[in-house]
Formats: sequence, structure tokens, C-alpha cells
Amino acid sequence: MIFSKILNRWYSNNKRELPWRLTKSPYYIWLSEIILQQTQIKQGLPYYEAFIEEFPSVFHLAKAKESQVLKLWQGLGYYSRARNLHATAKYIVEELKGEFPNNYKELLKLKGVGDYTASAIASICFNEPTAVVDGNVYRVLSRYFGIDTPINSSKGAKEFKQLAQKLIDKKNPADFNQAIMEFGAVQCKPQNPDCKICPFKNNCIAFNENRINELPVKIKPNKAVKKYFNFLVIISKNQKTILEKRKVKGIWQNLYQFPLIETSSEIDFKEFQTIIKEQDLFEQIEFELSLYNEDVIIHKLSHQHLHTKFWIVNVENLEEAKIPISEIHQYPVPILIGNFIESFNF
Repeated sequence: MIFSKILNRWYSNNKRELPWRLTKSPYYIWLSEIILQQTQIKQGLPYYEAFIEEFPSVFHLAKAKESQVLKLWQGLGYYSRARNLHATAKYIVEELKGEFPNNYKELLKLKGVGDYTASAIASICFNEPTAVVDGNVYRVLSRYFGIDTPINSSKGAKEFKQLAQKLIDKKNPADFNQAIMEFGAVQCKPQNPDCKICPFKNNCIAFNENRINELPVKIKPNKAVKKYFNFLVIISKNQKTILEKRKVKGIWQNLYQFPLIETSSEIDFKEFQTIIKEQDLFEQIEFELSLYNEDVIIHKLSHQHLHTKFWIVNVENLEEAKIPISEIHQYPVPILIGNFIESFNF
């Protein structure tokens, strides 16, 4: 088909040299695809290289402790990806003897592997003609064909998948899939694409109808919920503190944080002092309270905005404070906590 020929020609002349393009190893491809979900290449590349160095095979990853994986992942966000990565590595080693499934349907059964990742691995590693559809692909196809079906709707997901499947080069699905993703990332960019040098401009509906900025169409998400987090940074006289492991499902599961008090709104010094006096942790214990950040830190997640204050609590002795401050960097923490630790410079 003309579309795939033009695309492959563009790719051969413009593709970036990336480490996962030098291999057909399912482990390396899987690792790169999981890391690059919700992550730009320039941010994800150092993480990929760090994981490959620390865990050169699926066997090394399976043997690791989850805390090691989460620590190495720190800063990438969406930590369920890291937990699923570790769980799947253990499953592949323990149940599949270290061998990855070699087709799309079986790959889909792996934890944390959806349509996109299964299609990428199946096509790149096993030459199966299964089309990938990610944000870049949605953008290229919606603009070229002038499709205004919302890409984040079930109808849109089905429509674009079927279209991509029709277009895929069945003789060379690996290069086609990588080419269309690369084209969306490099040429058909979200903002200000250089349409004048685009090889598809003559037949691109969005370009010819001046609709580049209108496509793709996306249903607006619900407004993010505001939450108010107050972290207690406890420092005892013998230089120990408290870090708690978040065991509940949701954000930051299995990561560590300072003791947290969540309030319904932002509160001032006197209000918070009253609140922590009522905590069992400080019952009959003298403490000195101070606020680290006068300006609230707003940490934005996909569905919630965390309005955060770090309260420094100096105490003489506290039995519950068992973690030496000198070891605090060893624990996997959310980037919000990690940034505080770096700036506070214990």
C-alpha cells in the first residue's frame, strides 16, 4: 500500500538510533515498552539503561526484591507499572521457564501487558502483523484520514485499531509499527508540526482542510480532585525518623512516605499543632514543630492534585522512630517525597 511505502521510506531516512532498536530480544523490547508508557523517550532512556545494567535478564529482574525495582523506578510515576513489571518477570521465570510468549494472544495474558505492548512485542520480536496504536499513532491516523472520533472512547479505540491493522505492512510489521510511532513523535508532533516537509501533505485531510490543531479529538477528563497532604518529618535527637510503607491500593502502593495527615483543606500552624497533639504518636511527648515550606507544594497527578506541606517535628526521643536518617535514601519513595529529601539535605 502507498501509505506504508511512504512511511517506511521516511523511517529509513529519519529514525533515531535507540538501544532497543538494536535487538529482537523480547525482554529488552518488553522493558522498553513498559518504561515508555506515559513517558517521553528523553526521560525514559536513562531508566531503560539503568534497568538493563542492574537487571540484564528477566532472571535477574525476577530475583530482585520489589523494593529494589521501585527504587530504580523512582521518578517515573505510575508505579503500578513497576509492580507489574516485577510480577510478570517472576511469572515468566517461574511458570514459563524464562521464555516469553511468542504471539499476541499469549502476550496479552501477562500482567501489565495490554493491546499496545503485546502488539509491539509480537511484531518486533516475532514478526506477527499486529498493529500498535499509541498516542502517536492516533495522531497520525486521525489527521491523515480526518477522523474526529474521540481517541479516548471505546468506539475510537476500536476504529483506529482496525484502521491500523488494515494499513500494516504484513511482510515487515516490525518496521511499520516503529515507523508510524516514530513519525508521530518526530514529524507529526502534537504542537506545531512542520507540515511543509511532510511526505503525506498532499493527501492529509487535516493539512488540506486546515484542521491540524483540531485533531485528534479527545474527550475532556473529569476535573482533578484536590487533596491536602501534611507530612510529618520526625527527627529525633539520635537522628532517627519514621517512614511508613503505603500498603493500600492506589497511588504509591508499596512506596515509603513520612507519616501523613490528610485534611479537608489547607490549614495553618495553630490548627495543625492542635491536630498533632491529638495523635497517639505524640502523647505525653514534648516536640518542636515548624513548617518547612511556607508556599504549599502542588503535586499534580492524573486525577488528583496534592496540596502538600512538610512539617518538621523535632523530638527528644521517640520509640517509633527507628530509621537512621543516614539510610533514608535507600528507601523507594514517591518523587514528591524524594524531592523533599534532596532539598532538605538532612
